[in-house]
Amino acid sequence: MRTRIHWAWLVAVAAFVTLIGAAGFRAVPSVLIAPLHEEFGWSHATISSAVSINLVLFGVISPFAAALMDRLGMRRVVAGALVLVAAGSGLTVFMTASWQLLLCWGVLVGVGTGAMSMAFVATVTGRWFVKHRGLVSGILTAAGATGQLVFLPLVAALATAHGWRTPALVVAAAALAVVPLVLGLLRDYPKDVGTTAYGATPEDVTEAGPVTGSSAARAIRALTSAARTKTFWLLAGGFAICGASTNGLVGTHFVTAAHDHGMPHTTAASLLALIGIFDVAGTIFSGWLTDRVDPRLLLGAYYTLRGLSLMILPSLFAPETEPSMWVFILFYGLDWIATVPPTVALCRNRFGTSGPVVFGWVFASHQIGAAIAAVGAGAIRDTQGSYDTAWYFAGGLCVVAALLSLAIRPIRDASRAETRS
Repeated sequence: MRTRIHWAWLVAVAAFVTLIGAAGFRAVPSVLIAPLHEEFGWSHATISSAVSINLVLFGVISPFAAALMDRLGMRRVVAGALVLVAAGSGLTVFMTASWQLLLCWGVLVGVGTGAMSMAFVATVTGRWFVKHRGLVSGILTAAGATGQLVFLPLVAALATAHGWRTPALVVAAAALAVVPLVLGLLRDYPKDVGTTAYGATPEDVTEAGPVTGSSAARAIRALTSAARTKTFWLLAGGFAICGASTNGLVGTHFVTAAHDHGMPHTTAASLLALIGIFDVAGTIFSGWLTDRVDPRLLLGAYYTLRGLSLMILPSLFAPETEPSMWVFILFYGLDWIATVPPTVALCRNRFGTSGPVVFGWVFASHQIGAAIAAVGAGAIRDTQGSYDTAWYFAGGLCVVAALLSLAIRPIRDASRAETRS
């Protein structure tokens, strides 16, 4: 007897591939810092500014994209975003001035990848899954790590062998290649294909169709309502530190910092990609735990362990990959974005149907923190000649994030949301 695959899993596959691409596209500039510096003479801080704009828009666009998906549908928004990424990456091969780098890799790619960020995960899991929702959140979040795994070593190898323009064109082609998959498999609501969310009971079938009115206004209303609660600020503060200690610092500067200690770019990029391998396991496991353990406690543990690992990182850099660095890669990789599933769960629990949009704003704080760290660490490198201060400072901030997470008040009844729209 043949068993039909529930359409939710097809949507999850399309979302997974899309998120792989979005993460890979966004992470590419971190490998190109040195080649761009060598060819154009731009400072590390200038090039990092493009990464910073990319990171900010990757987050700030997220809540508006989530609201836009409610109005226009996920397929239209995501397909359009992929085309925008292709344009931004492809146009960089013609640039001759630093402002063009800021426009292409910063603005165009930032807006495009921002429409395919973690709020997209919250939207997919919120609409299509009841059973295994936390686990699927973990799997889709892990797609970001897989994007690093797929793209970073390839980009580093292509940039070394053929120059930075070749990987820029590869990214453009890869973005366009994902569009047919999105149009073919991604659906907006279960009712569009005559089914219900995976694992839904009759009591769970409360989905609505596309909303009317301004998507921007809905995003702003969700922010205004959530901002009246202490929970929102605790989540946003912790997630800002999360972004600073991952995408902004390690994701942007690890390759350059390792190269400062004599490690080849390709080796350092491979180590960063290896973090992505372990992050897949860590994030999926975190999603599984989120279905069973208080998310506040998970966040407290994740941030504390991350902070300790960053504080010892400066002593681990060397021309060769020592055993102690392998331990760091394993440990830090398991923790890299394990914070996302419990944060998504808390937003859904606290803010009800507005949860995906509110998480978009929380994620925006993540990217603002990442942007500040990206520029700040680049400035520290320019002035002090090393990144050591940046690693220590980020480690201390992670301890603060742990305290913020533990300060969130528990809610016994999961149906009691702090605010709804």
